[in-house]
Amino acid sequence: MPFPHINRRTVLLGAGALAMAAACSTERSASDVVRTTFGPIRGVRRETGMAFLGVPFAQPPVGELRFAAPAPPVPWTETLACTAYGPTAQRRPMSEVTTIPEPSIPGDAVLNLNVFTPDPSARGLPVLVWIHGGGFVAGSPASPWYDGSAFNRDGVVLVSVGYRLGVDGFLHIDGAPDNRAVLDWIAALRWVRDNIRSFGGDPDKVTVAGQSAGGGAVWALMATPEAHGLFRAGISASGAVTQPNDRAAALAVTELFTRRTGVPATAAALRALPVDTLLDMQDALQAPGPGSEGVPMLSLAPFADGTLIPESTDALLKAGAGGDIPLLLGFTRHEFNMAAAMAAQHPDAAAGSPLANAGNGVDLNAYRAAYPGADATELAGQAISDTIIRGPSYRVAEARARRNLPTWLYEFDWTSTAPAYRGMAAHCLDLPFAFDLLHAPGVTEVEGDAPPQQLADAVHASWVGFVKNTDPGEDWPRYTADKRETMIWSDRSRVVADPFAAQRRIWAA
Repeated sequence: MPFPHINRRTVLLGAGALAMAAACSTERSASDVVRTTFGPIRGVRRETGMAFLGVPFAQPPVGELRFAAPAPPVPWTETLACTAYGPTAQRRPMSEVTTIPEPSIPGDAVLNLNVFTPDPSARGLPVLVWIHGGGFVAGSPASPWYDGSAFNRDGVVLVSVGYRLGVDGFLHIDGAPDNRAVLDWIAALRWVRDNIRSFGGDPDKVTVAGQSAGGGAVWALMATPEAHGLFRAGISASGAVTQPNDRAAALAVTELFTRRTGVPATAAALRALPVDTLLDMQDALQAPGPGSEGVPMLSLAPFADGTLIPESTDALLKAGAGGDIPLLLGFTRHEFNMAAAMAAQHPDAAAGSPLANAGNGVDLNAYRAAYPGADATELAGQAISDTIIRGPSYRVAEARARRNLPTWLYEFDWTSTAPAYRGMAAHCLDLPFAFDLLHAPGVTEVEGDAPPQQLADAVHASWVGFVKNTDPGEDWPRYTADKRETMIWSDRSRVVADPFAAQRRIWAA
């Protein structure tokens, strides 16, 4: 469930080895077997290649490892049958109904990944590593929207990654390393570096990509020296690029956690707590109310710890984070406009919602000028979307363009015909187009009965081109400080020069 999500309606070596087997059951088989650096695994054959699901890249984060850095898997000798998705860190979805289908799968071995390959015997195929969204507290790598079949069809190996969420992954905890989920991402990328040749991939042709919180993960990894050399390009779709938070904000979140729960934020105090108890504490931390002033909306997220991530986003923009790493980024036209519509219909329920209130304090006159003809609810919705996603992504593109760094910017402007999303290009609607999965479960409910295949062909082809060549194609020029050329994905997709001139006053502030 990428980022703060819009509804359609309003969790020791021996134990680690046993838990790991929950993701991949032990089985002897000579067919469809690939040997990894930790042991042999067996996948399942599909029309477009093979899938290896629930492959462990680290030990289960339980017991003494619960708030530790990810530890390498315990090697095995028997072939593991990796033919079903492994356990997910998500135990509770962000809401009863989410835009993206996001299954929660029980088990401790949540540090697993899925490899979709056209042919394990191939050589030198480009690789796309996918980090799911969900506001850093939810989401699932087992979503059918993240299936790699179309990328396999087009000669790309796709790897989707599970990682620790919420308190387990991001809360500053005494006695534990900071940014544990970021360490999980790095561990997964190192697994890809060391193993992807066995699946037909080239470790020197890795692109890391994600949407919403996953897009924020891409931005954080570009700022993390320890991740340098593990990927050559990045895709941030509707990315939470206001993260990494600064260190002061992270410490304020820890203080608020202790004040609201009565439990000190230490590894010793939290390690033995049941999963449900810690999730209840996480809910208490994130509930609106006194004491949350100065705490970022995404309170549990990557932050500048001074070592793994040296600087927060404000400093990263000035420093040119990521250097010459090519970056493709963008946003949908109406990201979270639905939040304002829901708030207008149910003002009491929305009164304390961080999402619905994200656009408070904006210059309404500037918004009226930027979006002429929009009514009050539309302006409020656009303020939310612009504050959370659109404006920050634009600032990243602008900062990189000023340094002439390879950057491509887009806006997804096609609007859904589904009743709940009608007339909106909302958060997440672009993903089935990028993955070319218009027939995946749940797509019709979001996109409507006939989403245009030709648009999926175009968006997907640009992603494939970028993964293969670090360039989406000759029809999509780089974003530069003088022309600001941007791809507008719609029924009539086109490149437009400086399409956000009217928004610059409010976005560049």
